[in-house]
Amino acid sequence: MKAILGIKKGMTRVFDGEKSTPVTVVDVSGCKISKLGNGEIELGLGQKKKSTKSLLGQYKDLGFVPMYKKVFKAEVGEDMKVGNDIAPEIFTKGDIITLTGVSKGKGFAGVVKRWGFKGGPRTHGQSDRLRAPGSIGAGADPGRVWKGTRMGGRMGSDNITIKNKRIVDIKENYILVSGPVPGSNGDLVAIFSE
Repeated sequence: MKAILGIKKGMTRVFDGEKSTPVTVVDVSGCKISKLGNGEIELGLGQKKKSTKSLLGQYKDLGFVPMYKKVFKAEVGEDMKVGNDIAPEIFTKGDIITLTGVSKGKGFAGVVKRWGFKGGPRTHGQSDRLRAPGSIGAGADPGRVWKGTRMGGRMGSDNITIKNKRIVDIKENYILVSGPVPGSNGDLVAIFSE
């Protein structure tokens, strides 16, 4: 399994002849192996400025506590050691990959934004029901609101995994991934393939 951690830097486009491809730029510099276990490899990125003694003890082989870390299931090879750098060259141009990130948080959202409800009528004296959900109950039976009923609530900040993305190019410490990637600029992105 090939895997690397990076920071989303933003979007741009790459030209191939007359064809334009939108890409997301991911900075993968500084990704290291932070822990090795039975069939598991933990990758770390960045360095925490302050950390507890217990965490420093857990990462004494590495020498510092990583800011971001993610565990991947993979066979541990003899050449793998804690502190080894993971280079972007483990991937090649054209590879099909899977991406994981945390989507942008949108706070408390109503039913129109969150679920695509139509809202109430815009006429016949309706002044404050334009984006209201409408009826939510089912009468005397069952006499309650069903679990999972679509209502307003917290939206975004979810773990998102996107499969079948393509690596358009690799330039120095940057991987250019086709299309959008979940999260804001500066957020952690995990790139891996089987």
